Amino acid sequence: MRHYLQVFILLSSVIYLWSGCGESEKKTDQAKQDKILSIAVIPKGTTHEFWKSIHAGALKAEKETGVKVVWKGPLKEDDREEQLQIVETFIAGKIDAIVLAPLDNRSLVLPVREAKMQNIPTIIIDSDIEGDAHVSFVATDNYKGGVLGADRIGELMKGKGKLLVLRYQEGSASTTNREAGFLDTIKSKYPGIEILSDNQYAGATTESAYRASENLLNRFTNIDAIFTPNESSTFGCLRALQDRGLTDSIIFVGFDSSQKLVEALEKSEIKGLVLQNPFKMGYLGVKLAAAYLRGEKIEPVVDTGVMLATPENMNDPEIKQLLSPDLSQYLDN
Repeated sequence: MRHYLQVFILLSSVIYLWSGCGESEKKTDQAKQDKILSIAVIPKGTTHEFWKSIHAGALKAEKETGVKVVWKGPLKEDDREEQLQIVETFIAGKIDAIVLAPLDNRSLVLPVREAKMQNIPTIIIDSDIEGDAHVSFVATDNYKGGVLGADRIGELMKGKGKLLVLRYQEGSASTTNREAGFLDTIKSKYPGIEILSDNQYAGATTESAYRASENLLNRFTNIDAIFTPNESSTFGCLRALQDRGLTDSIIFVGFDSSQKLVEALEKSEIKGLVLQNPFKMGYLGVKLAAAYLRGEKIEPVVDTGVMLATPENMNDPEIKQLLSPDLSQYLDN
């Protein structure tokens, strides 16, 4: 009888402990569900209008998903070391997820891999990165954007003339793809166009782009058209053309949008702007990160679209929204 009593007491203890453990696990799971997820959004820079639109899109997703967006990036788009430190700081702080626009396609590979090892998923936006440690890539079809720019210039040049291409910055996957799309299309579809220079870089700022544009205009005085692949290179080149009074005589097509670029498009100083959708990029980056953290399946690649704005179509509602988005409801400034 004593033996049966001991067995009964032992079984009761096991059942109690098992049920207590189950309750503990339920509480832990519930705590995870109740936790406000923190998602770091790390742009290439923080000064250009492009990144402000991405920030606004991320904040819209923050409201819809109930996560906490932590926005932090380097001031300039050439500060790889600062961006690297920002990513490493977030990993060390056990952020729940990272939405990252890498400054180049190699230097952030190791930290993204480290984030994966720490169970911190990374969504890459805007510009691709080597490796497969990230869970999704959300961006423009940059090659297609270059094709749109090339067709615009090729048609306006009527397939003949002399052309300059001012590249952006070495290591930037997004702009490299735009440049490739542009050059491939010019060479294949418009063989009568002579490319005078395609190996000069604007650098990360408007000022460096201005100086590079000045140097090219000094070297090549008989040109018909210029192409630039991002906001800062486009604005820097525009200023150089304006200072020399060349906006009426040189066909100029660029990439991205800002107030000054829109004004120049309206005056036909710029004949075309290839437009991305940075607001959508920031929005979907955060939305997908939140969905992934909550166990939902997400697409490995998401195309956010690309369009061409011209002086003729710039007032079409869809184009106008991309040229001059209203970010005031999301951003203080």
